[in-house]
Amino acid sequence: MNINATILAQMLIFVVLIIFTVKIVWPWTLRNMVAREKRIADGLAAAEKGQKDLREASGRAEALLKDAREKAMQIEEHARRRANEMVEQAKATAGAEGDRLIAAAKQQIVQERNNVREELRRQVASLAVSGAGKILEREVDAGTHADILNKLAARI
Repeated sequence: MNINATILAQMLIFVVLIIFTVKIVWPWTLRNMVAREKRIADGLAAAEKGQKDLREASGRAEALLKDAREKAMQIEEHARRRANEMVEQAKATAGAEGDRLIAAAKQQIVQERNNVREELRRQVASLAVSGAGKILEREVDAGTHADILNKLAARI
């Protein structure tokens, strides 16, 4: 064996290996690296977009929460005002009902007093007729002397 032939054969094999590497292995490796680089870039873009969306969603959520708090306070204030109105209305209704009951009681007292006076007048008239009959020693007719008895009862 000749050393020159060995070196020449090694050079030929090395050239074939380089051609094989450049034609087959290098494009395949380069394609995989480009695809991986694209996936990484897409992932980073998606992560950045996700962060941006998260910030926007947080801002919207905070705004919604603020609106909800304001609405809750408005509803609470409205309920408080309505409750106060209802209490005042109930007080007014109770006061009016109390006044009505007092007026009815006063009216009933006046009516009872008038009834008692009328009854007392009748009894006094009856006693006066009875007393007059005893004084005169004869029967006094109430029908005959009705005008006189009515005037007497009215003065009492």
